[in-house]
Amino acid sequence: MLLNEKALRLADHMAATAAALRIAVHTTPNGARVLDCGVAAEGGLHAGLAMARVCLAGQAEVALAPGSWDDIPGPLIQVHSDHPVLACMASQYAGWQVSVGKFFGMGSGPMRAAYGKEELFEHIPGREQTTAAVGVLETSKLPGDEVTAYLAEKLNLPPNKLTLLAAPASSQAGNVQVVARSLETALHKLYELKFDLGQIVSGYGTAPLPPVAGDFLGAIGRTNDAILYGGQVVLWVRADDEQLAEIGPKVPSSSSPDHGAPFADIFERYERDFYRIDPLLFSPAVIVLQNLRSGRCHVFGRIEREILRRSFGLD
Repeated sequence: MLLNEKALRLADHMAATAAALRIAVHTTPNGARVLDCGVAAEGGLHAGLAMARVCLAGQAEVALAPGSWDDIPGPLIQVHSDHPVLACMASQYAGWQVSVGKFFGMGSGPMRAAYGKEELFEHIPGREQTTAAVGVLETSKLPGDEVTAYLAEKLNLPPNKLTLLAAPASSQAGNVQVVARSLETALHKLYELKFDLGQIVSGYGTAPLPPVAGDFLGAIGRTNDAILYGGQVVLWVRADDEQLAEIGPKVPSSSSPDHGAPFADIFERYERDFYRIDPLLFSPAVIVLQNLRSGRCHVFGRIEREILRRSFGLD
């Protein structure tokens, strides 16, 4: 089954249980379906977990897990997959900047695989032709006809074959679905370091769920910090130990010169220009590479609890 088909089943279930999830289902005038998970609708934890599963196209499990640090109260967001490249890179990665008129949203989910124009798809599996597409938008504004028409044209589909889930990171659901990207950030960092992702067999990641921030800057700060300074990822790989020992120190966020301050401070330092931030900062705090070929375990990086406490407003 295609990624978009699996995601569509999950989205259909969300729509059927909208009241329980505290989400709202809208149909745009041109026929596209929009699931409001936190823009105007209340949403919640379950809506966020459901969004994350859709974003991963049903190729990974996502759940709340007990927190492991006494000084940082709250749960962890846990994700694990036996198909991490498809789940994270072909689907979950927010690789589509959707900018139409005054609308802007970071686009992820399997609609990216249906579009397939990102350079990334020249190096990974997942590109697909589909009769319906599902996407997730991190945005504070619901997409209307102009946005859905744009996406439908890019996907070569009629608008009524498009389903979009929307929530800002400053909502409960958006907070959850962004923090569910710990595993994805590790894979993307390895991709940027020219590691052969075909050597990755399975993956597991956790990151602390921060308090929901009430504004855009606070939200992107806390959700990024959760992964940069609290994310822990385990990858089961088949590779040479020498290769893992060489690349491992380059994977954690601590390998970046921008590491060491709350993300909101870094963002302000660069005058809120996201693209001036070192792109290699975006990775988990700790990476564990378990080599199925040799049985050896390689551990790199460190948790930064003081930065997390400051970012989460716990000091």
